[in-house]
This record gives sequence, C-alpha cells and structure tokens, in this order.
Amino acid sequence: MEHHTGWGVLEQAAAMAQRDEAFALATVVWRQGPSSGKECNRAIVTASGEVHGWIGGACAEPVIVRHAREVLADGEPRLLLLGPADQIGGEVREGTTVVPISCQSEGALEVFVEPVRPAPRVVVVGRSPMAHTLVDLVTALGWRATMVDGAAFSSADVPPNALVVVATQGHHDEEAVEQALAAEPGYVALVGSRKRGKAVLGYLADRGVAKERLDMVRVPAGLDLGHVSHREIAVCVLAELVQLRAAGELPASGLPAVGQPAEAVDPVCGMTVTADESGRPFEYQGHTYYFCCPGCRRAFSRDPASYVSDQPEEARC
Repeated sequence: MEHHTGWGVLEQAAAMAQRDEAFALATVVWRQGPSSGKECNRAIVTASGEVHGWIGGACAEPVIVRHAREVLADGEPRLLLLGPADQIGGEVREGTTVVPISCQSEGALEVFVEPVRPAPRVVVVGRSPMAHTLVDLVTALGWRATMVDGAAFSSADVPPNALVVVATQGHHDEEAVEQALAAEPGYVALVGSRKRGKAVLGYLADRGVAKERLDMVRVPAGLDLGHVSHREIAVCVLAELVQLRAAGELPASGLPAVGQPAEAVDPVCGMTVTADESGRPFEYQGHTYYFCCPGCRRAFSRDPASYVSDQPEEARC
C-alpha cells in the first residue's frame, strides 16, 4: 500500500469520515524540483494539526498545516503556491494563495487543501407528521437526522454541535427544550406560536434556566414563509437551517474546538512559524525567537544583532 501517493491516505480519510471526524485533505498538484513533495502526494491534517501522509519537507509542511487548519475552520478550500519568492513571482492563477518560502531548497509546490467536515446532525424531538417530514427533508439533503420521542428525549440524545428542533406540539415542550439546552447544541428551535414560546421560556426561566441559554431558542421555528400547513412548517425550519449554514452561523459538526497555536516570524527568512519547541527557539536579550529550519537558527545565532534591529515586534515572543 502506497501511503505517500494517496491510496493509504484516502483509505484512512474514508474511515475518518465514517467516524464523523473532521479533517483537511492536502494534495500536491504541481511541483518544481528540487522538492521532497511529489505530484499526488497526499496528507490528512486534523484540527489539532496532526499530519498523516506526506506533502513536503520541513519548510513546506508547517505552512500547509497552518493553512489546512484555517481551511477546516472556515470550510473553504484553498490552492496554495509555495516556494522561493524569486521563483513564484510570475503570473499566478486567480484564487491562488501565494506563500513565499525562504529555505535551503529551491523547489516549489502547488497544494490543494480541501475541508472534509461531517454533515450537520439534526435531532428532531417529536412524532408529529411535521417531524417526520423534517427528517425526510434533512436526509434528502445528505444531512444526518435523528427522531426522538418527546417523552424519552434527554440531553444525552444530542451529539456535540447538533441542531435540535423541538416539535412536540404541546407534549413535553418544556422538558424537551430544557433537555436540549442542557446539551449546549449549536441551534435550538421550538415549533409553536410566539405565545406558546413565551409561555415555555417563561416557565424555564422560573426554573432557573439562564437567560443567555433561553435567548438562543428560536421560536417560532424556521423562516416566515407565510401561511403554511403543518407539514410545510418543516420546509420553513429546513430553509432557516440552510440559510444559517450558508452564512457560517452554524457550528461544524465533528469539529472540536481547538485553538490555533501561537505563531512567530522567523527573523532570518520571514516565514511564519509555530512558536513552540518545533520552532527551534533561541533566546536573545530577553526575547525568544523561532525559526523554520536549523539553517536559519544557525545564521541568527552567529550574528543576532544584524537580524533583530529591523525586525517587527511580532517576530519575537
């Protein structure tokens, strides 16, 4: 099995997708030698920055990892062109992100990075015809839907970042909304009139549910599409979910909340690097500097003053 050219990586990617794990897939689509990365090399980059596969050497990989995590966070694919500034200064295709790299290798790489994020999960609480219709519509979109009876529903039925629609139609509304909020989902909506919603939220407020949690409940659920039938309310709800997702206002299912690592600028070559032990820290006059490779660190250690004087503050930590 060839892991570097992609088959092993793709098999692992398929398995991760089946487990609802979010990741970015990076593929080398062009190279100019010398470069350790080759066409069709692929790698999986997780939200925490772990790399499975091969996409390039010590200079290219950290850059690709940083952009992969950004792609995974915003959901937008990105075409990266990496290499020495004098080699990639010519015409660049529209939409390409150019990342000059100053390292000992003179090669260049073009890498396509795409996000692979699990489909949204919608938990529909209730057994009405509208609830069944909503499950059918959600499934038709390729999203994942689960239906739970209101009497049996609890916060344990809500996966992380799931979207919850309470459609119990007066049966256990208060208990269902309270359980939904306890799970801290990415979206909670109650199917019902404004008057009914006010009564439910008022009851929960009296029970001590925090106002900031109650404020996230959308009631009536869905977009206002005018006078619609009971089953057509499902279309209103789905329309709102699609609208919110398109606007980036829904959390990505399966994507853990992982903060971006601290970064610094290599004072020798100007590359952005990770400000941790992998960045080869060097102490000078009370400041810590970080580097993309041993060569840059060695050059700095020989004559720090020549690099520090003109460096911006963000180059140090």
